Amino acid sequence: MEKKDSRYAMEDSNLWYETYASDQTQHSSEALSSDSDKKFKLIGKHIKRIDGKKIVTGKAPFTQDIKLKGMLIGKILRSPHAKAEVLSIKLDVAKSLSGVKAAILMIRGNIQYAGQMVAAVAAVDEKTADKALELIKVEYKPMPFVVIEEKAREEGSPQVHDKRPNVEQRRGYSRGDVEAGFGKADVVIERTYKTAVEIHQTAETHVSIAKWQGERLTIWDSTQAIHSVRDQLAEVLQIPASRIKVIKQYMGGGFGSKLGLNEQTVAASMLAKETNRPVKVMLTRKANSLCVGNRPSTFQTYKGGVKKDGTITALSLLSHTSGGIRGGDRSSEPMIDVHKCENAKVEDYNIYMNTGPSKPTRAPGLVQGTFGLEGFIEELANEIGMDPLEFRKKNYTTKNRGGTGIPYSSKGLDKAYEIGAKQIGWHKRNKVPGEGKGRIRRGIGMAAGIWWGAGSPGTLADVKLHPDGSVEAVCGTQDIGCGTRTHMAIVTAETLGLEPKDITVKLGNSDYPWAPLSGGSLTTPSVAPALRDAALKAAEHLKGMAASKLKVSASSIVCENFTFQEKGNPKNATPFKEVLGDLSHEIVFHGERKGLPEGYAYNTFGAHFAEVEVDTMTGMIKVIKVVAVHDSGRIINKLTAESQVIGGITQGLSTALFEQRIMDNETGRMVNPNLRDYKIATSMDIPEIVPLFVDSVDPRINILGTKGLGEPPRIPASAVIANSVYNAIGIHIREIPMTPDKVLQALKEKEVAR
Repeated sequence: MEKKDSRYAMEDSNLWYETYASDQTQHSSEALSSDSDKKFKLIGKHIKRIDGKKIVTGKAPFTQDIKLKGMLIGKILRSPHAKAEVLSIKLDVAKSLSGVKAAILMIRGNIQYAGQMVAAVAAVDEKTADKALELIKVEYKPMPFVVIEEKAREEGSPQVHDKRPNVEQRRGYSRGDVEAGFGKADVVIERTYKTAVEIHQTAETHVSIAKWQGERLTIWDSTQAIHSVRDQLAEVLQIPASRIKVIKQYMGGGFGSKLGLNEQTVAASMLAKETNRPVKVMLTRKANSLCVGNRPSTFQTYKGGVKKDGTITALSLLSHTSGGIRGGDRSSEPMIDVHKCENAKVEDYNIYMNTGPSKPTRAPGLVQGTFGLEGFIEELANEIGMDPLEFRKKNYTTKNRGGTGIPYSSKGLDKAYEIGAKQIGWHKRNKVPGEGKGRIRRGIGMAAGIWWGAGSPGTLADVKLHPDGSVEAVCGTQDIGCGTRTHMAIVTAETLGLEPKDITVKLGNSDYPWAPLSGGSLTTPSVAPALRDAALKAAEHLKGMAASKLKVSASSIVCENFTFQEKGNPKNATPFKEVLGDLSHEIVFHGERKGLPEGYAYNTFGAHFAEVEVDTMTGMIKVIKVVAVHDSGRIINKLTAESQVIGGITQGLSTALFEQRIMDNETGRMVNPNLRDYKIATSMDIPEIVPLFVDSVDPRINILGTKGLGEPPRIPASAVIANSVYNAIGIHIREIPMTPDKVLQALKEKEVAR
């Protein structure tokens, strides 16, 4: 078998969401919810995290905290050039330095971006490793490069890849007759929206520890995908996946950048093999800014036709998106699906540049696409003098593909509109955008969002019962900070009549039953139904045992309050532990997340409403309040669900107002690869956030009726702020981040146009 370059194996992980999104209606199963009308004691309530105390007291073991006996420190040498030919690399001097145990090459071919991995070293401490990097001699032949999107699109610009142009079509889509639709419209407008590159700024930078024991390799990794890391690393190292174990207990954020195999894991594995000692490779903040992924920038030009009564007759989108040396994001999905429209057309292009490769970032593509589409919807509504909420209601659909496709399995977006409008005080908004007076202008806006979130059929989980009365919930998933341990405990405890604290949760180990990566809002709708299935099997087995003790039929037994009791006769009961005490040995029940019935589109929905203040003297934007209403099926834990929403809105605000990678066109380098110059929102910027849920059970999606919630809060969060600013000042800032200079320039242009 031909040995693959590790870069290509790692690049494959960027495609997970494309495959996931396209497969959502292809699974067939009897996955109708058996719990659609069931009332629960724990599920859907505010349940504290079972590991909350451990996290806030600093006792939770993050990957960066792990120290192994004899462990070496690994460091990576990175290219200073945006594009170059590597003429020679000399490692001898570095290897001869006292305390250096290994120095290895990590590159094949030419340099494609500044920050690309060239070599790696392992030494007894960090200081020695840093010195070793300085002693590696690399001779480069710099080559022409391009790091600015507009320049990459110009004729004759330096070509990024040898076998493909800088601008390459990635997708086309059409339905109906767009030109005929424009012909039926009373008003036709065209607008362009731009979004900047967003960097994955996780609290815990990427880190991996590798340890070989003979032919077996153990990896401790800060990852969102333990099984993907195992399988992709096996391919790179050309060893069976069965010889690799990946462990991840706690992680300080990922947001998509840790979805698959990353370069530090490969470097740690190779250095550990070379030295026969454990090796830790932890990226610096600068390296984290350059090479672990980013949200691609976009240029989106929308054209839309609308009748005076608010009916959308046609929509078209020309989108250019840049993910550096890798493809961009698919930002057209919102336009294709969200609003009713029979005639639609999309042309979607990649722009390649000599910058670090993109990677899925919380709701890849749909964040950018929603910013563009929902801003355009606001402007369309304003063109015909229609309230933008009423405009959305006018073009509401219960089928996908803009009303031309199959029905959604469930859709509560209309209820989200109603709840959110009431909570924000929609009636207080400016009836005409910008009609307010004075230096400080207030505005109220809204935006809608769509995502998938159906979960991954085939997810496995075990419930293990012990004669001493203890219960384990086991799944090879990973808790990436969102409360997976807690929802696993809740579902198991609910089913067996226990409390979450009574369940021992085991996850974060690739030797456990298979689960998908934790991205794309997959985790809860994959793992919770699998555990529910396993726990129901365990409950039925125990009910049979209890029925024999109580001398009643098993069908009359219920599990409640740590007992098995006869339904309607709680006095005829036996303690839970007593029943388990009759087991002769531990017993395991296997559960599986079944597939999806055909003929339905499986999506989550959300509507955000916001109120902002704009200082027309300084251009500063202050977000006052955000109301976010989501339809994500049955909510498993209201407390952690609310945390997800608050986090998504915080990130959306940060992107809307602050975040932007800045490239130096002369050197080809990022000039703000740190948290001093790369601005993100702080606690001082966070407004009042009101997370609310439609909380309707999806009757088809799985046995619990739950959908994913990780991505949805992030999707409309930037768009709603932009639309609120539009309502405040009467001009749409069609580019994020909406920095003060852009606001002042827009106000100036508005004044000149009068």
